[in-house]
Amino acid sequence: MQLSSADQGKLEDFWQHCLTHQYFNVGYPEAADFDYRPLHRFMHFSLNNCGDWDAPSNYILNSFSFEKEVMAYFAELFEIPLQDSWGYVTNGGTEGNMFACYLARELFPDGVLYYSRDTHYSVAKIVKLLRMPARAVATLSNGEIDHNDLISKIAIDDCANPLIFANIGTTMHGATDNISLIQQRLADLGIARNDYYLHADAALSGMILPFVEAPQPYNFAHGIDSISVSGHKMIGSPIPCGIVLAKRHHVERISVDIDYISAQDKTISGSRNGHTPLIMWAALRSHSHEQWRQRTLRCLELAQYAVERFKAAGVAAWRNHNSITVIFPRPSEHLCKQHGLATSGACAHLIATPHHRDHSRISRLIDDITADLKLNSRRNAPANQPCAVHTLPSVARPRSMAAD
Repeated sequence: MQLSSADQGKLEDFWQHCLTHQYFNVGYPEAADFDYRPLHRFMHFSLNNCGDWDAPSNYILNSFSFEKEVMAYFAELFEIPLQDSWGYVTNGGTEGNMFACYLARELFPDGVLYYSRDTHYSVAKIVKLLRMPARAVATLSNGEIDHNDLISKIAIDDCANPLIFANIGTTMHGATDNISLIQQRLADLGIARNDYYLHADAALSGMILPFVEAPQPYNFAHGIDSISVSGHKMIGSPIPCGIVLAKRHHVERISVDIDYISAQDKTISGSRNGHTPLIMWAALRSHSHEQWRQRTLRCLELAQYAVERFKAAGVAAWRNHNSITVIFPRPSEHLCKQHGLATSGACAHLIATPHHRDHSRISRLIDDITADLKLNSRRNAPANQPCAVHTLPSVARPRSMAAD
């Protein structure tokens, strides 16, 4: 590769920028404590995982054998036999969620997708792309779905095949929807288990709940039909990626034969990154279950430390059970930019990701926010106000449905 001196200088400037801001993301859930140098040599190859990793293909420069081991790991983690499941390494949580919604729609063409107003914004795009009828459901103050509103909407719509999009850790509040209660309420409504679809969006918490002592229900043993998890969040990756896993007998409904590569394809994207399965495989193979557990516990302890520090300073901070997301009143715009905070309405949050190995970064943030809120209070500015619940508009609603 031949670059001009000016272009080389531009790359050097960007390199220094990356070094300076490597751990900027206190408000976002990407883990940055990774080292994939043993995989650098594979960047010499065009690895394309086109189609199904579980079937032969004419395109032989792929990482299917590694992808299969990744999916075997997650099948065991989420309590479904590998032979009864199928999934793949995606380019992130949105693709995983789209795959699940697409699968649900193909199983129940007349179904309606129900999701909470705290659901990730990508779902609004997905229902438009798939042209699915959908309903936004109210949330509780902690960001969890309002089960009464969910059941009320399903009953009003007289929906025989509801498609439930459950959050296993919401974007802003880290809230986990109670999928056991959802299933019980659906049964009370007279909807049999085989007549609805239940997807679990576990982008962040999918690599938290399997490693805590008292997890909320979240996996196939608890009744889900599919689950999506991000690879660049709790695991950590230089390339956004993730996995989606579903019941194999459902997935067979959407499989298509591709003659020119002599393979089957069940995926959304077709040609897929062959490097990210290597990254996921290396991460999973280099950590034992106990190491993942210890990594998770350190994050939870750091999150609780942040809550206690905030409260000791008179700031109304809180977090949901088994969540590494700490919610607090939104500080000044200057501090939000300085610390890379994520905000929504009157709320901001920090996420105690694994690369924060000690309290130092979190402590500096809390000191700055406490001073900022006190300054605003003295100026009679609205400080330490209650955090409003994050909302997502209802989209693609059937005309026959009543207004929310």
